[in-house]
Amino acid sequence: MKIGFIGLGNMGGPMAANLASAGHKVTGFDLVAPCPQGVARATSATDAAEGADVVITMLPNGAILRDVAASVIPAMRAGAVLCDCSTVDVDSARAVAQQAAAAGIGALDAPVSGGVGGASAGTLTFMAGGSDAAFATVLPLFDIMGQKAVHCGSSGAGQAAKICNNMILGATMAVTCEAFALADKLGLDRARMFDVVSTSSGYSWSMNAYCPAPGIGPQSPADNDYKPGFAAELMLKDLRLSQQAAESVDAPTPIGARATELYARFVEDEGGKGRDFSALLPHFAARGRG
Repeated sequence: MKIGFIGLGNMGGPMAANLASAGHKVTGFDLVAPCPQGVARATSATDAAEGADVVITMLPNGAILRDVAASVIPAMRAGAVLCDCSTVDVDSARAVAQQAAAAGIGALDAPVSGGVGGASAGTLTFMAGGSDAAFATVLPLFDIMGQKAVHCGSSGAGQAAKICNNMILGATMAVTCEAFALADKLGLDRARMFDVVSTSSGYSWSMNAYCPAPGIGPQSPADNDYKPGFAAELMLKDLRLSQQAAESVDAPTPIGARATELYARFVEDEGGKGRDFSALLPHFAARGRG
């Protein structure tokens, strides 16, 4: 396929490179980041979109997505698909899909899970919202960039799945870090704590696959001085999106709201910006109950 790829940062760059390595003709654009090997550089987002079969975006937020969509949709050919892999608010995803449909273009909101490591390795999970036809068009590309793609429903469903997933992730990581800090103060060895919890009812992805305690379990950012695999400020962004969505549909999310407060305090007031979201553990371990 001929692919336009807009947003070549830590996630988009490796994703575009994997598509180019698989033999697709990829033209990329980013205001700052360089083009990865095999990706031709466009002079603008509009230039990257012209004549493309699929345009993929990986952008910071919904406002930027709306701006980019407004510029690229008029340049796209009828029948092409705009596939946004950013994590943005549901309303922005649906607004872009409506704009694309009015122009005779397919649209998918397809945020990803798996982080920078998954983008590089081609093992991301995509959760997509949009039409069956648009999903079928992009599925071969998902198969290159990731290990799984789930069609979650109509426009906005991919973003809904992502923010619900990450609300669970933020809350479970926070309580996992709290539990390790509590275990420390109770004199319980961390390795023994892991052995018990990872094989009993406290099992979770945060404990078993991404353990926040260094030297325990599989390799994780905790073993690299909490350099981010998934930065705390990105978790805060996703948690805030979950609470924005919850407010819009009058859904009670008291645990999600508390996790949002914890990460806001950590990122904005306690030096957590630029650290992995699992760095709540040393933060909790160093403080008292107050």
